[in-house]
Amino acid sequence: MIWVVGGTSESRLVAEVLENHDYIITYATKDGLEFSDSHATLKETSSFEFAKDNEFDLIIDVTHPFAKNITSHVKDASNRLNIPYLRYEREVTEFPEEVLELSSFEECYEYLKTIDGTVFFTTGSNNVADFEKVRGNNRFVYRILPSVDSLKKVRETKVEMKDIVAMLGPFNEEVNMALFRAFNASYLVTKDSGKAGGTDEKITAALKLGIKPIVIARSEEGTSSFEEFILKIKEELEEIN
Repeated sequence: MIWVVGGTSESRLVAEVLENHDYIITYATKDGLEFSDSHATLKETSSFEFAKDNEFDLIIDVTHPFAKNITSHVKDASNRLNIPYLRYEREVTEFPEEVLELSSFEECYEYLKTIDGTVFFTTGSNNVADFEKVRGNNRFVYRILPSVDSLKKVRETKVEMKDIVAMLGPFNEEVNMALFRAFNASYLVTKDSGKAGGTDEKITAALKLGIKPIVIARSEEGTSSFEEFILKIKEELEEIN
């Protein structure tokens, strides 16, 4: 049995490789289940207990690049139970010099205290409460997933409906430009989610409109292509068989 720790568009591509094998894809939230197949489930136990109970032969981690907490727990489970572990980390994006790269959300909160204008966020719903603490007199607009959980999380922070864009991406450059124009954005705040997350299209759209892009960057961890990662999976499958 193989455990695919899901959370990105790559999860479905990995599932195609495993179609002739027994596997389970898990998601940390209900949102992920909506885009998954019949093998998927919502993992509600600890990673260690889940791995121990299912006696996995291989763990494949394709969670989001910023899902560090999940990856840490899964790695710990694989080490403690001596289960082979493969992690795909999207390659880090190289940005033009006009982009302000920050190393953490905390740095971003501090920077936002110094600016004036409308900020368009594409960082999801998890950090909205913290962003709102530093909003001041600025307008903060949040693009989030159109799910009940995401909307509830944002509305609980008292964000007004006029400042919420609930859409499923990734989006092309034209859609991004249209949205940035519609809200008269002065700044874009996003995460480096890699090409699959539409990062390039967001940055290009912002720069074309004279909007200042602010990126929460990540360390250089992803160095191999997805094609190379698939080859590693196939090699592990041969070992299992």
